[in-house]
Amino acid sequence: MKALRLRAFGGPEQLHLEDLPMPSPAEHEVRLRVHAAGLNFTDLGQREGRLPGAPTPPFTPGWEAAGVIDAVGASVQGFAPGMRVVALLPAQGGFAEYALVPASALLPLPERVSFEQAVALPVQAPTALLALCVGARLQPGESVFIPSAAGGVGTLLVQLARALGASRVIAGVGSEAKRALVTRLGADATVDTSLPDWPARVREATAGRGVDVVFISGGAESGAQGLQALAPRGRLVLFGAQSMFDSHWSREQMMALVAQNQSITGFATFSLPLEQRQEALREALARVDTGTLEVVVGQSFPLEDVAHAHRALAARTTTGKVVIHIPQRSASSIF
Repeated sequence: MKALRLRAFGGPEQLHLEDLPMPSPAEHEVRLRVHAAGLNFTDLGQREGRLPGAPTPPFTPGWEAAGVIDAVGASVQGFAPGMRVVALLPAQGGFAEYALVPASALLPLPERVSFEQAVALPVQAPTALLALCVGARLQPGESVFIPSAAGGVGTLLVQLARALGASRVIAGVGSEAKRALVTRLGADATVDTSLPDWPARVREATAGRGVDVVFISGGAESGAQGLQALAPRGRLVLFGAQSMFDSHWSREQMMALVAQNQSITGFATFSLPLEQRQEALREALARVDTGTLEVVVGQSFPLEDVAHAHRALAARTTTGKVVIHIPQRSASSIF
């Protein structure tokens, strides 16, 4: 089978397509014939060797995969060959024609959800839904600011914030095309976060009050700027690894935070119980199935062009989810 391998930490040139033996599922695993895999910013950090706990090269990256079960281990129950499923792979391996997945990591796909839609959800959907409900504790009638709103998490945050009762959704974008996209998805106003005075623009969009919730993911915006856009008693939610490196707080900002009864909250899905993350993913799949949540797949690259996908994501020229398409060859050409 064909699989993408990271031969050494470094640039995209370290990613190579190789022939590997067909894997066999262990007792509690299934073998998944992968149709689509998802690319995330964490893949870029891992490729560069900046992600703690990354495996030692060579290895096959890819946390998200959707496809059809090809074989099951002896103790697997509830799943059978031929079932359409999506998974967040705990040991990675999604950038390949076949991947081994623990049965506990699988969710069946609703009939109307495509592989490309499904693979856009395992990382981004729990992040968006639980960031709103657990991290921000969003209440109906509150206002939110969403950075990088045209990205994989951002497009979901815009829609879910509206669905959960936000009174005003303000989206951070960097181009007219992205502005048009998030407006169509339900944003009430947009601000250009490439401009240094974007917090003032957020305040202008809220009649000077600021927003109840500011999300910071570590793109063009920073946590220090986010405080300037926050309303009294508001919550600043930091999520995403990059947010930890871009936030610097001054003494004056901390004094203002205390005086206005504001708070700073860190949020990460990986520290939440698996059942909670799975339930969030299940809810997102149901919303996509009923047409109440739109999945934006901005770009799709074939498996052999993953290096180009890495470069596009790093340059922030993408919108929505970046999907890796796995060509389906005949069985005789794979074995």
